[in-house]
Amino acid sequence: MLVKSLRKHIHKEQFQPSFIGIFINPFYFARKGLYIHIHSLAHLINGKILDVGCGQKPYEYLFNATNYVGLEIDTPENHLYKKADYFYDGQTFPFPDCSFDGIICNQVLEHVFTPDTFLLEVNRVLKGEGVFLLTVPFIWDEHEQPYDYARYSSFGLRYLLEKHGFEILENRKSMADIRAIFQLIAGFIYKKTLTKSNTINLLITIILISPFNILGEFASWLLPQNDDLYLDNVILAKKVA
Repeated sequence: MLVKSLRKHIHKEQFQPSFIGIFINPFYFARKGLYIHIHSLAHLINGKILDVGCGQKPYEYLFNATNYVGLEIDTPENHLYKKADYFYDGQTFPFPDCSFDGIICNQVLEHVFTPDTFLLEVNRVLKGEGVFLLTVPFIWDEHEQPYDYARYSSFGLRYLLEKHGFEILENRKSMADIRAIFQLIAGFIYKKTLTKSNTINLLITIILISPFNILGEFASWLLPQNDDLYLDNVILAKKVA
């Protein structure tokens, strides 16, 4: 029972990092930034919500949804490990036009090889003036290879969204300070020391990575922001009716 509770807490800290996350989350700054922004914007998205690339639905509880629907690419692995309610072919969402009041797409667009087709589908299934919450990495290493296709600046995302019928309501830059650099260092150490043992990985994080998390927090208090260098884009947009 104790081991199960500990595992559950460690998993929670991966997406909703508290102070403890400094010591056990190798992606502490990236996940902390995303959680802060998603939490602060969640109250603006209500009704029937679609989470595209939902994974384990780590932020579902933040939203006041009448129906929270998860969508994933149709692969054997996703059927086993993702909490999706629907699966699709990577091209056409399996829903009628104007099906959802809000859509969430968290750290997915960089894995989409045809962003124009993808955003047209988002627009199609979203109701008029429905809200779209999009998060996308700006600075990050290649991940989930070979399905990592792009990095987007805030200007590139604005162009793509406006091109496909969206109006930008908020355009935020997550971790736009020295913590972006410390996160890259932590990510480098994690990738180069990763083992098949979760226990060993946790110990490595505590011993080797947590000091950089701590230093990054202190350095961010001393050094200025840099809006040109940041980890993630967080964009709130609405469909132009």
